[in-house]
Amino acid sequence: MKFRIFRKSPDRGATYCSYDVEERPGMTVLDALFQIHDRQDDSLSFRYSCRGAVCGSCAMSINKVPRLACRTQVAGLVGENPQRLAPSLSIVQTADWDPSTEALIEPLPNMPVIKDLIVDMESFYAKYRQIKPTLHGKVVGDKESIMGPSVVLELERYTNCILCAACYGACPINAIDPDYIGPAALAELYRLRIDPREDDGGKRLELADNPHGWWACRFYTNCNSVCPREVPPNIAIGKARQELMEKKKGTEMKP
Repeated sequence: MKFRIFRKSPDRGATYCSYDVEERPGMTVLDALFQIHDRQDDSLSFRYSCRGAVCGSCAMSINKVPRLACRTQVAGLVGENPQRLAPSLSIVQTADWDPSTEALIEPLPNMPVIKDLIVDMESFYAKYRQIKPTLHGKVVGDKESIMGPSVVLELERYTNCILCAACYGACPINAIDPDYIGPAALAELYRLRIDPREDDGGKRLELADNPHGWWACRFYTNCNSVCPREVPPNIAIGKARQELMEKKKGTEMKP
């Protein structure tokens, strides 16, 4: 099986290299990268950690779709018909890529490439820090903070995020607006808003009530499509917008 992999380093411009991989049953893209590194080219650089789709470290673009390398099976990549995402996912032009004969592996879009498949995620984390991602807990004395099952289920839709940045890489708005907070941060901000343990929930949404926050989204829904944990940032953004509009409308109606 042939892999076409994006390569870039400080002393070399962007290019693509092809490698033949000895496929085996159950092999993941991360397994294939290890095989290439161990047998053919030990200069190939990529991130990984848990190898169990929990840490999010190995997110990369696979056949133009942001995914976790440790979770993506090699079988079926060649000749697959990948998800149709909005444009702007190309690192550089790959007109010579033949999807019928090779798998294409690239770094996550919308972030600077440090080396090969490793990107600089500082902008992603900086925007995440903007939303102050910690609970400002209510003082309840010596009582437990009890939540009903329906509340827990709603929170889990967003707490499942592993900060892999696949949604950030897939978002066309992040590609054109360097100040856009991004889907992951906005989903977490909405999760803090609806958490019953949060003491400052009413003001949470205001942190992104600006042209680079809730209102920048155009609902391409790429974020929802690529999330390995099925977190729906688009739904969080839509509900936050609705709440903000209702709040502003109520304020305008007051004498």
